[in-house]
Amino acid sequence: MAELLLELLSEEIPARMQTRAAEDLARLVGDGLTAHGLAFTQARAFVTPRRLALVVDGLPVAQPDTTEERRGPRVGSPQQAIDGFLKSAGITLDQCEQRDTGKGVFWFAVLDRKGRPTGAVVQEVVEQALAAFPWPKSMRWGGHSVRWVRPLHHILCLFDGEIVPVSFGPALAGRTTVGHRFMAPAPFAVRSFLGYADRLRAAKVILDSAERRAMIAAEASRLAAAEGLAVRADEGLLQEVAGLVEWPVVLLGSIDSAFMDVPAEVLITAMRTHQKYFSLVAPDGSLAPRFVVVANTETGDGGAQVVSGNQRVLRARLSDAKFFWDTDRKQSLESRLPKLAERLFYAGLGTVADKAQRLQRLARHLTFYVSDAEAAHAVRAAELCKADLATEMVGEFPELQGVMGRYYALHDDEAPLVAEAIAEHYSPVGPNDRCPTAPVSVVVALADKIDSLVGFFGIDEKPTGSKDPFALRRAALGVIRLITENGLRVPLLPFFGLAHAEYGGTLSRAAEDTGADLLEFFADRLKVHLRESGTRHDLVTAVFSVGGEDDLVRMLARVAALEDFLATEDGANLLVAYRRAANIVRIEEKKDGTAHRGVVDPDLLEAPEERALLERLEAVKAEFKPLLNAERFGEAMAALAELRRPVDAFFDRVTVNVGIASVRGNRLRLLSQIVATMGEIADFSKIEG
Repeated sequence: MAELLLELLSEEIPARMQTRAAEDLARLVGDGLTAHGLAFTQARAFVTPRRLALVVDGLPVAQPDTTEERRGPRVGSPQQAIDGFLKSAGITLDQCEQRDTGKGVFWFAVLDRKGRPTGAVVQEVVEQALAAFPWPKSMRWGGHSVRWVRPLHHILCLFDGEIVPVSFGPALAGRTTVGHRFMAPAPFAVRSFLGYADRLRAAKVILDSAERRAMIAAEASRLAAAEGLAVRADEGLLQEVAGLVEWPVVLLGSIDSAFMDVPAEVLITAMRTHQKYFSLVAPDGSLAPRFVVVANTETGDGGAQVVSGNQRVLRARLSDAKFFWDTDRKQSLESRLPKLAERLFYAGLGTVADKAQRLQRLARHLTFYVSDAEAAHAVRAAELCKADLATEMVGEFPELQGVMGRYYALHDDEAPLVAEAIAEHYSPVGPNDRCPTAPVSVVVALADKIDSLVGFFGIDEKPTGSKDPFALRRAALGVIRLITENGLRVPLLPFFGLAHAEYGGTLSRAAEDTGADLLEFFADRLKVHLRESGTRHDLVTAVFSVGGEDDLVRMLARVAALEDFLATEDGANLLVAYRRAANIVRIEEKKDGTAHRGVVDPDLLEAPEERALLERLEAVKAEFKPLLNAERFGEAMAALAELRRPVDAFFDRVTVNVGIASVRGNRLRLLSQIVATMGEIADFSKIEG
C-alpha cells in the first residue's frame, strides 16, 4: 500500500474559508479515487494560511483488474448495429461469443481490463478536483484562465514517493515546498508525509490547525496567569487567529488606563473585530487593561517591537472609540428619535421610526400576557430601543446595537428595567444565546420579532430553501424560545393580525394569509427547536394539523402528553387501531361516494362487541371534552386508552362490510366516530411508525 501527498501553496487563504476548504479537498479527492475503484484507509486534510494539504493512506499501486460482460445485438441483426456495438466495446467480432438467452441468440463480449497505475488516476482526480473546487469566492490572476481563492504558486504531489505531474494553471507539481514566508523561505524536497510535516515544523510552519489553536490557547493562558488574569473565552476568535498564522507567537500587551472608563463591550469589540486581540479579565470578572496578540514571526527582541506597534495601533483605535463614547453622551437617546425617520427599515415596511411606533403599540398589548410587565416601562423601552442606531458608536461598531442603548439609557436616568430591555430586545439571536427573562425585556423582544416576521411575510419576502437574508428563521426561533422558556400564554394568530394592522394597510398580503403562513412557518421552526431534546417532529405535525392551535405552551403540553401516550402499550395498539379504522372508512367512503358520518343507531348494533364499543366511546367522549378544555391532556390521553380493548374486540369479532346496508353503514359511522374523537387531540394519521 502507498501514500498520496498533495499540497497547494498559495497566497493567504481567508481564515473563514479554511476549514471548509480542507473538508472539500478531502471529499473531492476521496470521492474521485473511490469512483475509480481505488480504496484507501484514511484521508487527512490540513490547512494553514498559505497551504492546503492532503495525505491519503493505504492506496494500492494500481487499480484492480476488472472483467465486464456486455450483451450486444441479436445474431443476424443489421451490420450497422453490430459495428456500433464492436466500436463501443473496442473489440472485433471474433472476440465475441454467441449465447442463447432463451429470448434469442445474442452476441456477448467479455472485456478484461487491466487496472491503470494509481499515479495516472491520481493525476486525473486531482486536476478534476482543483477545477471543480467550490470556493465561496475565487479569482483569476495574471493571464491564466483557472480560478483559485488566491494566486496559486506551487503544487506538491507525490504518490508512493514519486512526482505525479499534476498541473493547474501556471503550476506544475514537483516534490519541493517552502516553509514560513519570512523565517524559512528556502525550498526543500519532500518524499513522504512524515518527512513533510517534520520539515515544515523545522521551517516554522505548524501544519495542523488544531495544534495551532491549542498552542495559542495554552500560551495565552500561561501569560495571563503570570499576571493574575485569565483569557476571556472566545472560540470563534481562537479559530480565526489560528487561521492567520503558520507559526503562532503569543505576546502580551497593555491598554492605556485612559481608555478603561469606556464600556468593556466597546473595548472588547474594538480589539476583537479590528485587531484580533484576546481580552483578559481580572478575578472579579472585570476587563483587565491587558490584551493578547498573536504574531506570525519571531523577533530577536522577544516581541517587544511587535507589542509596541500593536499598542500604538490599538491606542489610535480606542481613541476613536472613546471619542464616540464621550460625544454620544452629550445627546440623550430620546433626542435621537427624529433621526430614525431618515433610516429605511426596508422598502415597503417603512422607516425605523415607523417600526419604533409599531413596537410601542404591540408592546402595550403584550403586557397583558406577560406577568409583572409594566406597560409604561414596556412602551418606553420600545420607543427608545432603536435610538442607538443613530449614535456614532453603533455606526462604527454595529454589533454593539442594543448594548450601547443600555449604557446611554442609564446615562439619561431611564429606569433600569427600560435600559435592560433596550439591551436585550434583539435576544435571543441564536440557539445558544441567553433568552431574556425580565418581563419588560421579554415584551419588547417579542414585539420586535413579531413585527419583523409579519412585515416580511406580509410583503411575501419569506425564506426560500437555504436563503434567509432577513434572519426570519432566527426571529421565529427567538419568539418560540421567549414564549416557551418563559411559559407565556400568548395567542399567536391574534397578535399576527394585530401586527399586520399596525402597518396601516401597506402590506401586500392579507392578514389571514400572512397569519396562516406564519403559523406553518412556526411549526417547522418548532420541529427544529424540539429535535435537540429528542421530540419527534411527526408529533408536532400531528398536533398542529388539528388546526386552530396557536398557543405554543398548550401545544407543547399536547405534544408531551401524546408522546407519553404512544410510549405505552395501550397507546401503540390504539394507534394501529386508529389507522385500521381510518383506512376502512376512507376506502368505503370512496367506494360509496358518500361520507359515513353522523349518529350511531343503537338498534342496529347486533354484536355485543360493537355495543360495548359504542358504550365505551360515549363514556370517553363525555369525559374527554372537559379534560381537553381544562388542558389536562395527560388525563385525556388516559381516557382515550380505555378504548383500546373494546376496539381490539370489535376488530377481532365484528365484520364491517356485511350484506345488510343499514348495519354496514352503522358500523362505518361507529368507526368514523372513533377517528373523529381521537382527532380532537391530534391528527393520528400524521404519526409515523
